[in-house]
Amino acid sequence: MRRGMPTWIWRLAMVLVLLCCIVSLLYMLACTPKVEDGQPILPRVSGTTGKDNFQVLLEEREQQHRNYITSLKRQIAQLKEELQERSEQLKAAQDHYGDSLGVHIDRSSPEKTQAGLLEFLHSQIDKAEVYSAVRLPTEYSVIPFESFTLQKVYQLEMGLTRHPEEKPVRKDKRDELVEAIEVALEFLNTPEDEGATNQRMHAAADFVEGIYRTEKDKGTLYELTFKGDQAHEFKRLILFRPFGPIMKVKKAKVDTSNMLINIIVPLAKRADKFRQFMHNFREVCIRLDGRVHLTVVYFGTEQMTEVKSILEYISREANYRNYTFILLKEDFSRGKGLDVGARAWKGNNVLLFFCDVDIYFTAEFLNTCRLNAQPGKKVFYPVLFSQYNPTIIYGGHDSIPPIEQQLVIKKDSGFWRDFGFGMTCQYRSDFINIGGFDLDIKGWGGEDVHLYRKYLHSDLIVIRTPVRGLFHLWHEKRCVDELTPEQYRMCMQSKAMNEASHAQLGMLVFRHEIEAHLRKQRHKTSVKKT
Repeated sequence: MRRGMPTWIWRLAMVLVLLCCIVSLLYMLACTPKVEDGQPILPRVSGTTGKDNFQVLLEEREQQHRNYITSLKRQIAQLKEELQERSEQLKAAQDHYGDSLGVHIDRSSPEKTQAGLLEFLHSQIDKAEVYSAVRLPTEYSVIPFESFTLQKVYQLEMGLTRHPEEKPVRKDKRDELVEAIEVALEFLNTPEDEGATNQRMHAAADFVEGIYRTEKDKGTLYELTFKGDQAHEFKRLILFRPFGPIMKVKKAKVDTSNMLINIIVPLAKRADKFRQFMHNFREVCIRLDGRVHLTVVYFGTEQMTEVKSILEYISREANYRNYTFILLKEDFSRGKGLDVGARAWKGNNVLLFFCDVDIYFTAEFLNTCRLNAQPGKKVFYPVLFSQYNPTIIYGGHDSIPPIEQQLVIKKDSGFWRDFGFGMTCQYRSDFINIGGFDLDIKGWGGEDVHLYRKYLHSDLIVIRTPVRGLFHLWHEKRCVDELTPEQYRMCMQSKAMNEASHAQLGMLVFRHEIEAHLRKQRHKTSVKKT
């Protein structure tokens, strides 16, 4: 509606001009006497009869003029009334849009108009969630980001035709993201000091990843990450498109070399899964990243010895001492485990990554975690890609490839787990200040949503986006009878979502019909051959 306002006012102005032309035309018609076909304007005067006829004709003409004048006055009055009404509508429209958009429309001064429009565009940034958080009523009110690289877009809203990972085939979307990267590069390569001559020029190859989201009444926010000048250094640019040209908002250097991540894993039993988790931890966190502390909060004593031996073996084999093992002799509670692990840290403010034992992540994700969390400012809630049952995907146990080959973002291999809020990156200070987890929640589910809602109601910005380096590995889910009805419903819903895609589940449901059809086809073929 706002974008169409100038066109609406232009049409209204054209109507006013047309009305003025009609008034002028009526005046001209009123001043021109009517002439019948083949009859002179004034008859010849000859004799008495001619004088009488002339007098009658003058009276008729005079009456006709009176009638025309009366009709004309009536039409002029109607036009004046309509003109007044239209003028009031135009003034009301100018006042309404000028107030609501923060723009004073002054057509007498193009410079003032341009300044007003620029003021409005800048006000769009202030209204959007760029510099400060907007308090939201529920978890469904947050507008999630979507992420992208030079080749792919990772999106949540798929519908029936889109894919979780795809090339931006739509020209408008492709042009939009390319323009954002080009503007960012121009901004990045512009020297801050005019005398600077040794500044390194960045290219598209330096682009690491970006996230973006559109608030439909404000504009599109882009946060783009480029490689920095040193190892573990990045450059982060924030751009904003307020339904017009992109505006340069901020350029900042982000040094992640000293950003330690404390990965907290609550655990009970599941030693085999922990062994798989530690294999990935050794490759990613110890060998590639080197800036990670591991906190394992273990519940109970069953399989505890095996879990501790796995930790000690990795510690010896990789010369890794940066871990903490906490034993709680009580029933498993994920919220309690994460809360205890977070509060057990005694060092400086640290970035926490709440994780589960069935999560697989990459070194790129750890940098994404560092870049999207900021103490007192932002918390990061990534949407991970959840793997379907490999037995169903690959058609049997014998066909399942190694885990690294299974982790592909495709429609038939998994889905964006947009209903899960358990994996999150946030600073310990923010977690403590928000009040931590609700420790009254026992067992599976609920504690993560409760914490997520508290952040939505706070002054912190919640970054919600799918990430390409965070996976939930499939495992059989058991929903025990001890769960509350709400927890049991959530557990069963998660279990159903984890098994397979819509099409794959359909093939399982109708497999007897499919097998019967194949048998009939084979029978027909054998009959034809005989």
